[in-house]
Amino acid sequence: MTSSVRLRRLLGSALCVMALGACSTAPVKPVKPSLADVMGKAAAADSAGQKEAAIALWREAATAYPTDKTPWTRMAQTRYEAGRYGEAIVNAEEVLVRDPNDQVANSIIAVSGLRLSTRALADLSRQNNLSGSLRTESQDLAKLLRESLGEQIIVPPVQRARAAAPATRTPTRKGAKPASDASANPFDGLK
Repeated sequence: MTSSVRLRRLLGSALCVMALGACSTAPVKPVKPSLADVMGKAAAADSAGQKEAAIALWREAATAYPTDKTPWTRMAQTRYEAGRYGEAIVNAEEVLVRDPNDQVANSIIAVSGLRLSTRALADLSRQNNLSGSLRTESQDLAKLLRESLGEQIIVPPVQRARAAAPATRTPTRKGAKPASDASANPFDGLK
């Protein structure tokens, strides 16, 4: 036998072995990371100040483990701390779907809702010089919330950055007295 024939047979055999070997390997399933691993990575990102990266990891954990409330709780707390109250409420609602008695989620919803309402009422007050029964009703609501939550101050003090924004003139009604300070919190008496 010549060396070229041997070489051809050898290459043919090698190709057959490779083809058969390729058929025998099973596809590898991706390994689902454990909840603790994903939560650990998210906590590390959160500690490093990478809030959006942490939120993305918590979303990944919530998708991988849909019955666990922990990722939703962390997202709700992070959004609450950032002052993104609407998103905090949505995330806390997801916690309550998984655990209707979760106190943290209920607290986030209650306080976030109050803070959103306070902002809206402050804007309405500035725009329309509100007073009277709406103010009294708001004071009663704030008192009830403080007692329910055991908090002395529910609405945080007004930040100075907001007061530094250029003032816009809003038309006043005839005979209405202008607001003395556009950044004043109409609920200072509630604290």
